[in-house]
Amino acid sequence: MADENTTVAKARQEALRAHNPQASRKQLFLWFGALIAGGFLGFLGIAPLNELLNFIATVFTRLFQFIAVPTIALAVVTTLAALGGQRETGRIFAHAVSYTFLTTLAAAAVGLGLYILIAPGNLPADIVGAGASAVPLDKVGKLTYYDHILSVIPNNVLQPFLTGNVLSVMLIAAAVGLGLAFMPKTENREVLLKGLRGLQELLFTLIRAILWALPLGILAFAGQLSAQIEAGVIVGALSQYVAVVIGGNIIQMLIVLPLFLLLRGLNPLQVFRKMSPAIAVALFTKSSAGTLPVTLATAEQNLKVNPKVSRFVLPICTTINMNGCAAFILVTSLFVMQNAGFELGLGTMIAWLFIAVLAAIGNAGVPMGCYFLTLSLMSSLGAPIGLMGVILPIYTIIDMIETAENVWSDASVCAMTDHDLAGKLEPQPVVQS
Repeated sequence: MADENTTVAKARQEALRAHNPQASRKQLFLWFGALIAGGFLGFLGIAPLNELLNFIATVFTRLFQFIAVPTIALAVVTTLAALGGQRETGRIFAHAVSYTFLTTLAAAAVGLGLYILIAPGNLPADIVGAGASAVPLDKVGKLTYYDHILSVIPNNVLQPFLTGNVLSVMLIAAAVGLGLAFMPKTENREVLLKGLRGLQELLFTLIRAILWALPLGILAFAGQLSAQIEAGVIVGALSQYVAVVIGGNIIQMLIVLPLFLLLRGLNPLQVFRKMSPAIAVALFTKSSAGTLPVTLATAEQNLKVNPKVSRFVLPICTTINMNGCAAFILVTSLFVMQNAGFELGLGTMIAWLFIAVLAAIGNAGVPMGCYFLTLSLMSSLGAPIGLMGVILPIYTIIDMIETAENVWSDASVCAMTDHDLAGKLEPQPVVQS
């Protein structure tokens, strides 16, 4: 037992050291400082200064749009391609994917229920007016669900990327990723995968550069907003939005996932207690992938999960089991569309629930992927994405809670899969890593 606890503690320390929680806290304070400073500068009402802030905000918005679509596409391709290299049984895969879809759907449904219940208010018309004027409301009213589904199916490889049609891009990426997963394991395939992973690393480097300069962007977004609206109004509307997102995450963590475990005959308190080292690391690092070594060690040594299950389920769940991301995409998309003047009927909300679930599964653990993906979806609709700027510092807190929720969900899926398949897997020696 002492050796097992030592291994878990060592993995935990390495993960924390790699992600430096103290640096994350400094980043959080810096972002909030930029938000306050930008709000003050915008409140001064100096016309040349406001023009400068508008210019900087526009530059950052264009940078987000530039980086988002190719980053998400490459993440989906490389994730699905990696599944083809696994040698585990289809039975484990079926259980993991089934539980992933059900828990992610439940998370989005909880978010939708809270959104309808709390009903966040709109921001004043003068903040969304400029963006809303560009929304093709006449086309939205005439577009049927049949036309919308048909428009997602691409007839040109480049057009979805050029027009920013994120759903079409994800469909192409999924097709390419699955093609790579099932094609013969030739040298050409390996060269192609190396090239795609190299591009992905390049885009991650560009994302880190944008995040380094992000305080300036937050300052500009905050100044742009405070120059146009009263602070009390935006705080009220955003507080309702934050209550929906964080409230949904808490309900998913404390009620929904434990119910899943109970239904499968598992004690949720016991599972949570044994997986707590991984959940705590996830909260501080804001990285499911960075927490994966701790999650694996904790699941195998504390929870006694079969390594054949844990070493297949957890890496997959780290990339596709995004409960918190699904809720964020859905709630944020509805909030932005509502402020853009879109009519949000129940049918539209339910349609976006499934879009959010599929988008979250395809997100594949990209840094700030939920944020970028939501921004891209809203941009493709013509919604005023300037509103996404003020969500950025709030997203830092949301991201911490979401990551802890995602790792807790990963552990739950792994525990349920192991419980379902106990005694059903053929004995096979497992190479210890």
